[in-house]
Amino acid sequence: MRRRTPAVLSALLAGALLLGPQAVGADDPASSAPGTAVAASAPLAKKSTNPVTPGDFTGYGFDQCLTPEQWKMNRWLKHSPFLAVGIYISGDSRACRNQPNLTPAWVTKQLTKGWRLLPITLGPQASCQPRFPRYDDDVKINPKPGGNGRYFQARQQGFAEAQKAVAAATALGIAQGSTLFYDLEGYDNSNTHCRESALAFVGAWTEKLHELGWVSGVYSSAGSGIKALDDARVNRPGTYTLPDTIWIARWDGVANTSTSYIRDDGWRPGGRVKQYRGGHDETWGGVTINIDSNFLDVGRGSVAAREVALCGGVRVNWPVYAALRPATGKQKPSDPRQVKSLQCLLKDKGRYAGAVNGKLNAKLLAGIRAWQTAHGFPVRDRWTKANWMSLHAAGRSPVLKRGSAGDDVRRVQRALNAASPQAKVVVTGVFDARTDTALRTWQKKVDLTVSGVVNPESWAALRNGIR
Repeated sequence: MRRRTPAVLSALLAGALLLGPQAVGADDPASSAPGTAVAASAPLAKKSTNPVTPGDFTGYGFDQCLTPEQWKMNRWLKHSPFLAVGIYISGDSRACRNQPNLTPAWVTKQLTKGWRLLPITLGPQASCQPRFPRYDDDVKINPKPGGNGRYFQARQQGFAEAQKAVAAATALGIAQGSTLFYDLEGYDNSNTHCRESALAFVGAWTEKLHELGWVSGVYSSAGSGIKALDDARVNRPGTYTLPDTIWIARWDGVANTSTSYIRDDGWRPGGRVKQYRGGHDETWGGVTINIDSNFLDVGRGSVAAREVALCGGVRVNWPVYAALRPATGKQKPSDPRQVKSLQCLLKDKGRYAGAVNGKLNAKLLAGIRAWQTAHGFPVRDRWTKANWMSLHAAGRSPVLKRGSAGDDVRRVQRALNAASPQAKVVVTGVFDARTDTALRTWQKKVDLTVSGVVNPESWAALRNGIR
């Protein structure tokens, strides 16, 4: 979040303490005066009914200095590959202290629509960080080790920032149990007191979040804060309390959660985010936002509930869907297993009332003709790959992209297998890398915007059997 990282809460939340630090960005303008947040001692808002965030997720995210307006979020949900968004909710060091769009209603709306939120605090920075303090009322992490060498004052600062972050998150309707991230900008790891006081600070941040029932995350550069945490994990276990999730700033352009700066085993599985590209403009749906790009693999990763079996457990998932037709002359009988699948799926749609027996009988042919008529296909006694696509895509049409999960993803995966025998997507209900690749390949082939997003345009093309 170096460039001009996500900004946060500027609105006045009940209470008197200044809201914790905000987003950092070397080239970010210092905007308006700090907002105020709920004091740690003030009564908290009633328990949120919003889902814990980001929860279990593997996919793309972005962060930015100023929380986007709702109409921009709507466009990006529909057209961009991103399904997670970083928002700066507290911190005196934030670049965009004034956050007119960041409200409890905004938070609830994004979570309802399927966005995963990454709440960020940018408060006191490492004592040797040259770009801070940003404002006259801004402070740094105290580097004094104290009499016992445990950096007591840095720890007290970490406790305080965690309390402020929890108050800000609660006021915004972010549910207890969510992950709150501390943005610790890059610093000189060779400076012992600077490094150790920063570790003491984020250790205390983590301890206080755990005490209050939240999950701890820390964002920092791969070569400084993240490396220091990983070295402490391996070489000095127990010296500092480590965060549950690390957010690695490593602008290598590779959308994964790996970096050569730290060992492969730490915070895996499910404890890593990587910011793989720094500040740049991206345009989706005609809306341009200056963002950092991130890839997340958190919690259990994206997971789908077990699919409810149809027709007593008839198989409906195939790597390749065959054209089906009656056996005549030299024409061999169609695969009875796929005929059974078709009978089951048409029965589920109310287009077939016969037995699910794998026989391409008169009732099934009538169902085929009825489906073709209703959906604008040529009417004939043959079930085509385009017909398979339309059958799988019929129904709900939510926006889906990398990280989405559930039965709607399964429908898309089946439709893509019907569209192309080369796709061979494993039907898991999780919109994974293979599904993303297959979708983009199909979008390119049929002259749709190659976005990796199943939006209304892609749903319409799948229903029309365009391949």
